[in-house]
Amino acid sequence: MTELVAWLILLLPIASLLAIGLGRLSASLRRNQLWAGYVTILAVAASLALSLWALAAVMAQDGTAIGYASHNWLNFGFPGQGTFAHVTIPAGIHMDGLTAVMLVVATSVSLLVQFYSQGYMHGDGGYSRYYAYMSLFTASMIGLVLASSLLMVFFFWELVGLCSYLLIGFWFHRPSAAAAAKKAFVVTRFGDLGFLAAIVLIWSRTGTFVIADLQHMAIAGQIGAITLTVFALGVFSGAAGKSAQFPLHIWLPDAMEGPTPVSALIHAATMVAAGVYLVGRLYPIFASASAAMHTVAIIGGITALVGGLLGLVMTDIKRVLAYSTISQLGYMMLGIGTGGYVAGLFHLMNHAFFKSQLFLGAGSVHHSSNTFDMRSMGGLRRYMPLTFWTFLIGSLSLCGLPPFSGFWSKDEILRSAWDDNILLFALGFATVFLTAFYMFRAIFLTFFGSYRGGEAAELPDGGGPVYFAQQQHEEAELTALPSPSASREVPESEWRSHTPHESPWVMVLPLVVLAVPAVLTGFLNLNGGFGDLVKGALPAEMRGINPEATNWGVLLASTGMALLGIAAAAAVYYYQRGWDEAMGRALKPGWVFLSNRMYLDNFAQDIIVRYAFYGGICVAAQAFDTYVIDGAVNGVGWCTRRAGFYLREAQNGELQTYGFVFLSGVVLIAALVFVLHP
Repeated sequence: MTELVAWLILLLPIASLLAIGLGRLSASLRRNQLWAGYVTILAVAASLALSLWALAAVMAQDGTAIGYASHNWLNFGFPGQGTFAHVTIPAGIHMDGLTAVMLVVATSVSLLVQFYSQGYMHGDGGYSRYYAYMSLFTASMIGLVLASSLLMVFFFWELVGLCSYLLIGFWFHRPSAAAAAKKAFVVTRFGDLGFLAAIVLIWSRTGTFVIADLQHMAIAGQIGAITLTVFALGVFSGAAGKSAQFPLHIWLPDAMEGPTPVSALIHAATMVAAGVYLVGRLYPIFASASAAMHTVAIIGGITALVGGLLGLVMTDIKRVLAYSTISQLGYMMLGIGTGGYVAGLFHLMNHAFFKSQLFLGAGSVHHSSNTFDMRSMGGLRRYMPLTFWTFLIGSLSLCGLPPFSGFWSKDEILRSAWDDNILLFALGFATVFLTAFYMFRAIFLTFFGSYRGGEAAELPDGGGPVYFAQQQHEEAELTALPSPSASREVPESEWRSHTPHESPWVMVLPLVVLAVPAVLTGFLNLNGGFGDLVKGALPAEMRGINPEATNWGVLLASTGMALLGIAAAAAVYYYQRGWDEAMGRALKPGWVFLSNRMYLDNFAQDIIVRYAFYGGICVAAQAFDTYVIDGAVNGVGWCTRRAGFYLREAQNGELQTYGFVFLSGVVLIAALVFVLHP
């Protein structure tokens, strides 16, 4: 496999971006924008084909890295001698088992999402702009995965953040979409600041940005323990921002303002998984810093539980899936943090397929009913059988039931947590029940019962911070959990929208295709095949870590817990014997607490932003600018002006005055010379 072919995986989506940009200069192409989708699909399909070739090449050498030479990107020097007198910053690509797997995941999901988008975005005035943004994102994600140095990772890291901002605010004329885009951009910046500080720190101590070199130095003990821990925590702060870990998870639910295919690709399958990928890529460094590993595991466990709890009370189907994504990302971090390197990355791959399928299924439901509010749905399995069955398959995989793919990776994560810490295991184990409950709650509300009329089509997509604020206020007053009985069933003669129907084939086909890996990818690690492949990304001395063994007690207990969650959801939302009202009355304080998202958004908005940032930092910065910066400039001007006023008195034409001024200057200069050079 030549290096040029590897670079083409990255360059092809960039080429599609440039082609769309240049094509918009043509008036005829601007009128008929469908070509933009064809160009993007063709480029991503070619990248997928080359990624499969790369995967085959890496598998041929047991997942170990294919040697590619780096290229000097920047060369510059500083005065003096030493390690940092001359700095060379390389730019190169790295191809090993982990890289090849992530390339296939990113390009395959991206291809199916682009195909689906032809139906979902049809008729939108920003059709070609949408595909330009998606091409840029695909290229950025591929670059992040391929980059061999931390600095290049950070470059593409920021590009995927930019794409997220652009696509969340794609319908920028809606205030809620613009607000959600800004929220995502600002919140993730907090984590990225820590990541950037970590990069600067490690370079100042080692003089290199190359990831492979840093891994070997960490294992050999050539980096101080404190430096290594601080560096790992800084990297994890960036990962926590991108991967929506507690408490930086608050941006992801509002990101559902973007088009649903964006949610499927960026905010479920690929970009949000970049943080997990980064921790996995730097696993030897985290493994050498035990405090950082424990932090990853604890934050991951808390995130899994918090996401599961918040998913219980959402009535917007996309927000249920958003909190599910947060919870599953926490699962991945829990797995890696407890030493389950293979388990966390295996779940990353499985989750990318079944969660993108679930989001696309939500988009298909919206296409039919014009709403994301599950209280206005119901009975859709009769009208949308393919959407229903594929959504059910994705949900079973997410719940972790055999033989679906999520079962195999979930079991490995729980086994790893059981071996490491019983409290962390308890967090993950409780999340199993929550996941099964909220997913089948969504299924029963959306696909079972009778159709409740949908909504009139007003906006191209639903949800958003403004809508959600109103929704929170209304739901906080409810005495019962939302159920089919919470909304009056509407007879067909009063339906507010068209009769439900299956989505067009261009949207249904990706759902069917994604159902295949949602069932089958779990079998890829039965004989350790996936594990051996991604372990090839580790230094040779670490490839024997975490030997895989089935813990039948954990496996059976977690499966039973998932079945219990499904049974509880069926009792409350399917059989409808009044349990929903009874639970609502009994659990109203908890319901109000969760429906207000644990007040974490209120804390961020009112305490951090309004008082700490605007009332504290901004006021202090304004005072510094007014009294120090402006004061210094104004002071120099005042001194100059007053000095001119007094010095002009010396220009009076008298010889003795000139002699006095001259002599005074000589004495002052001599005094300074003697003081400075005694």
